[in-house]
This record gives sequence, C-alpha cells and structure tokens, in this order.
Amino acid sequence: MKLRESHDHTHVAPERVELPVDHSHAVAPGAPHLHAHAGHPLVVAPPRPEEALSLRGVCAGYFGRDVLDEVSFDVDVADFVGIIGPNGSGKSTLLKVIAGLHPAQCGAVGVFGGPPDPRRRIVGYVPQAEAVNWSFPVTALDVVLMGRYGRLGFFHRPGKADVESAKLALEEVGMADRAESQIGELSGGQQQRVFVARALSQDPKLLLLDEPIAGVDATSQHAMFTLLEERQRRGMTIVASTHDLSCVATWFDKVLCLNHRVIAYGPPREVLNDETLSATYGSHVLVIPPAAAVAD
Repeated sequence: MKLRESHDHTHVAPERVELPVDHSHAVAPGAPHLHAHAGHPLVVAPPRPEEALSLRGVCAGYFGRDVLDEVSFDVDVADFVGIIGPNGSGKSTLLKVIAGLHPAQCGAVGVFGGPPDPRRRIVGYVPQAEAVNWSFPVTALDVVLMGRYGRLGFFHRPGKADVESAKLALEEVGMADRAESQIGELSGGQQQRVFVARALSQDPKLLLLDEPIAGVDATSQHAMFTLLEERQRRGMTIVASTHDLSCVATWFDKVLCLNHRVIAYGPPREVLNDETLSATYGSHVLVIPPAAAVAD
C-alpha cells in the first residue's frame, strides 16, 4: 500500500477557534425525531474502491427514541476524520453503530464494503475513559492482550507472538515501561494510551476513538495525535470524536459536525466557521478572523 504523505497541520490556525468554557452543555442538544423506520426507501450504491466507510440514512437510538437522524457520509481509506458536537448529540452512538456494537434502526452502514460486524476484526474501537472499570485487577499488558482475543477465538490462550505484538503496541504508545502496572494505577493519559494500544494490537484497518484526549494534558495530546498520524500515513483510516476544536483544526483531514443529524462535513477550513459551529452547538462560538489573529 502506498504510504500517505504527512501534512503540515495548517488547515485552520487553532487560535482562531474558541468555544465557551463549558461548551459541552452550553445548550441542550437538538431534539431527536421519531418516525416509522419501515417507511424509509433506501438504495445503497456499491462501495467505491477508495471507500473505507459509507453511511446512508442511518437512524439509531435507545428505547424507541432516535439519537441519530438519517446520518449519511463517506470516509475514504486513510482519511483522518473528527466528529464534533455537543454532549448527547449522538457521537458515541455513531461510533458504536460503525463498530457493530449498536444496531441501526434503518439505513445502511458499509465498512470496507461489508457490514459493521465485530467478528470481521478489521475495526479497532477505543471507548470513552469513563466507560471503563479502572478497578479491574489487570495489568496494562493484560489489557492490550485482550485486543488479540478476537484473532484467537474462544478457549485459546495468547501465544508468544501475541505477547510480542502486545508489547510492541505498548512500546508504540510509549507505555512499554508500565506493562506490568495495574491499569487503575495509571494516570488518565496513560490509561487512554493503553486502550489505544489494545486497539492497535488488533491491526485494524479502521480505528474508532471516542474522546481519546478527554482529560489528557497537552503533551500527551500531541503524542497521541503524532502516533495516530503515523498510523494514518501507513494506510489506517481513523475516525475520532472530540470536543477540542483546536485539535480538529490542526490534525484532521475532515470534520463531521453532528447534532443528531449531519450539520456539515468536509475539510476543517470549510467547516470550522461561525455559521456551521453555531448550527452545531446552538450557542455562540467565536471564530477569530485571520486578520485579527495575526494582529494579536
């Protein structure tokens, strides 16, 4: 596979984008709608060769209430896509639907031309930190080895090759020296890197990350995204949700603005503007004009 060239991270200057201090619940998310999913006509086009992910009219929710409202977008192979939106807007649900961990009520999801099925083992998924029981008595190496079980099947123990793969993944995320540490003893940034290593140990073609930098310091954020960019350069497709617009502006090739439905989707320089962000978050989002940013 041809290696992807690195970019210079100049989509949008990070200092141009500023959110309210507590933007995650500055406004209530848009109200999801209810409809009869059986009435949805749907024609699904065959996947393009360069297409890693395709969603067409996807609706999904919980207890009869839609969270995703006819979501449609495509992701090409080796794209680095960020998903932004307020809390409760459907970001986590969208990632779970793509990973095959939550069903869609209607619409179609294609992952490299096939259904979103965890058994295909081509998707790595990193959940939000708060969704993990950090008191579970396992080491960092044990956690990463869990990522190999899908390849082993039931009743098979990890072999030498699996252990070596797990150690290499820990080394890649800078956690080789904490392999024997209990996961609950690690800092938030270290724990997140271990779970990224678990996903990477599966050698996935598509990596999904739910708030991978939440509560992580700036140094760890940079290390995380540098690692992800290197994997992207080698051909991995990456989709990550985040509340940090400066990271989106700096690192991602495309941005999906989501508030139950797709508000906008495209390169950061086209999407990160006052009109789109206000429609996404429903509150004032300041985008400093380039001239003002230079003057400062």
